[in-house]
Amino acid sequence: MSREEQAVARARKAFETGRSKSLDYRIYQLKNLQRLFTEKQKEIADAIKKDLNKSEVGTQLYETLGLEGEISQAIKKLKDWAAPRPVQKNVMTIADTVYIQPQPLGVVLIIGAWNYPWAVTIQPLIGAIAAGNAAVVKPSEVSAHTAKAMEQLLPLYIDKELYPVITGGVAETQELLRQRFDHIFYTGNSMVGKLIMEAAAKHLTPVTLELGGKSPCYIDKNCDISIACRRVTWGKYTNCGQTCIAPDYILCDPSIQDRVIEEVKKSIKEFYTDDPKTCPDYGRIINQRHFKRIMAMVEDSTVAVGGDNDESDCYLAPTVLRDVKPEAKVMQEEIFGPLLPIVSVSGLDEAIQFINKREKPLALYIFSQDKKVIQRMTDETSSGGLLANDCLVHYSVSSLPFGGVGNSGMGCYHGKFSFDQLSHLRGCLIKQLEMEGVNSMRYPPHTLKKLGWARFFILKNVDLGWIGRMALLAVMAVVAAVVLQVIIMKIL
Repeated sequence: MSREEQAVARARKAFETGRSKSLDYRIYQLKNLQRLFTEKQKEIADAIKKDLNKSEVGTQLYETLGLEGEISQAIKKLKDWAAPRPVQKNVMTIADTVYIQPQPLGVVLIIGAWNYPWAVTIQPLIGAIAAGNAAVVKPSEVSAHTAKAMEQLLPLYIDKELYPVITGGVAETQELLRQRFDHIFYTGNSMVGKLIMEAAAKHLTPVTLELGGKSPCYIDKNCDISIACRRVTWGKYTNCGQTCIAPDYILCDPSIQDRVIEEVKKSIKEFYTDDPKTCPDYGRIINQRHFKRIMAMVEDSTVAVGGDNDESDCYLAPTVLRDVKPEAKVMQEEIFGPLLPIVSVSGLDEAIQFINKREKPLALYIFSQDKKVIQRMTDETSSGGLLANDCLVHYSVSSLPFGGVGNSGMGCYHGKFSFDQLSHLRGCLIKQLEMEGVNSMRYPPHTLKKLGWARFFILKNVDLGWIGRMALLAVMAVVAAVVLQVIIMKIL
């Protein structure tokens, strides 16, 4: 039995004890996880510094602060989330108890990504714990120092049988995917997402795929270009461009391209100084393989800003590309690095056409002071999320579902959405062994008269107060008595 198979078997055995179903136990685990982020912040930051050159403050801002908020919300709201959820009834079920009961799925596999290794791995784990599941955590091997830290730290704080951490590369992931899970949650690219889905299909395992894509950013020529470019610069070059919802490229009228370039250049200097290489807030490409992949994208485009690089340090300066053609290399796949291409469009109509001809992105950004322009972009395009006049910040709103559509993924999470995504929402209806006369309309022999009664009882949805329900119950009792009397007379 492989290490991976043993870990899954132990997690399932631990789940079958039932301890993860207790709300008190779930809250206890979440509080312990919260302690990890206050007590081991230095170890977390040191590992991420080695992987991505993030500063300690940057690590808290972009990795752990959001997780602490998610945990606090889950602890506060868990009893409400897990409680039975009453639903609207029809007349036929007015006397019954009808509700949705969230239930744990079982054993969940969480496969994390390397770009925000704590945020995108632990966020679904919070949902899995809150929903009462066991979860096998597989951090990305690409962020090797963080994966090692996760392997060492998580068992110190949360149940190591229910929530084991498995490190390793492709072979270990493939072995995990051979096991049976009750849900698989994967964050990464669409190519691997297809392999995850194929493996899951063998066991009919549902999946959540948080993928990516080329998230467009349309800048209206009549907006405040200075503010727009400042926010785009922040959204693009945070984490050295290695953000799944980073604005991938700009669409704008050619008349404002020079102004956009100048404003982005100004913001780069403001955020990262004249020498971003020495700025503690500017990161690095994760490894040389990705560095070479990104550099190859520049070959057939014109650099307007930046372009400085150092392969030995995996450093690429914040870079802007001008007059980029749709067929350019940089436009063929998600960049996932600090390159910002500018593609000219004649206006909103062409921008919408350009976006709709391509795969549905994870995010879509629009900068405009015209509500009609924003509304048209909202109505006439499709994307995982849409944000007007800013970048990235929708990720921080736990009351919004975060997820893709089409090629950018399936399923969603954050806050209650994580809980629901990793729960089985079981429909329940509890009847009493009374008022059998009402049921005669469903029993053979079937007649048009019975059909008429059935149509009334089934198609009429009700939302009555206490007095209304009592009155309706009285009417139903009378109907049942009449029906029963008719049946008795027929017998006699």
